[in-house]
Order: sequence, then structure tokens, then C-alpha cells
Amino acid sequence: MSTAVISSDAIASLQAHLPEPPIPLGSYVAVVRVGNLLYTSGVLPMKDGKLAVTGAVSDDTIEQAREAARLCVLNTLSLIRHELGGTLLPLRRVIKLTGFVSSLPDFYEQPQVLNAASDFLVEHLGDAGRHVRSAVGVSALPKNASVELEMVVEIMG
Repeated sequence: MSTAVISSDAIASLQAHLPEPPIPLGSYVAVVRVGNLLYTSGVLPMKDGKLAVTGAVSDDTIEQAREAARLCVLNTLSLIRHELGGTLLPLRRVIKLTGFVSSLPDFYEQPQVLNAASDFLVEHLGDAGRHVRSAVGVSALPKNASVELEMVVEIMG
């Protein structure tokens, strides 16, 4: 485990970009806390209450899918902030990011799509944003979303 500490300035800067947390679309909770770990449910690329990027990803739509991954990260961090009472200050580090990319049968660049989310976390959180990751191609996602993310983070006890 990294001993990287996220600065309060980095948290303040990041929080300024976060939207309102998305509302779960079914009979589940958005975040579960187990000890010092928070696990999020899958999060879609919502913007202003609407699904922003839809459809299966191809080589022609990779940039839109990368934007979807960034939106998913913002929404995921927003859920975490909500769970922590309106602040990300207890956030210690990102542990794992799992990303699902709705993909056409001949699309194999799921890692490139998810790099947009990973790069965002490292850009804003430094070493504490470095994480393990899975990038999975799937035939369909809820609501015809292009990308879905879930995250595990460590918080200060």
C-alpha cells in the first residue's frame, strides 16, 4: 500500500468539479463501507441527470467513450463525497477501478478507454490516485451506456 497522502488543496480542487451524486437506478445502495474501505456500485456516465454517452464503442467512437469514463469517475467521486458527509478529505487512496465498456465485437481498446479515468485520478490525486484496474469489454450495459465504472477506495479511519 502506498503511503501517499492527498493534499487538502488537491481535494478542494477536485471537489469543485464534482456534480451532484447520481441516484441509484434500482434496489441497491450506491456505496457500502466495510472498515476503512468504500465500495461503489457501478456508475454510468450521467451529466445533468441524463445519460451522456450511449451505444457500443468502436474505434470511431473511442474519444466519446473516454469522455464517458471521465464522467463516470466524477460521478463515482461524487457518490463517495456524499457518503463521507460532503467532503473527500477522509479519502486516503484509490485501490481499484473496474471498468466495463460496451464494445462492438471487433473493438479491443477497452484499456485505452479506461485510461481516461485512470489518468484523471492520477492527475488530481497524485500517487494516491494510482490503482489496480480491470478493463472489461461487454456486449451491453444498463440504459445502453457506453461505459460503467465501480471503485474501491481507502479512507482514513
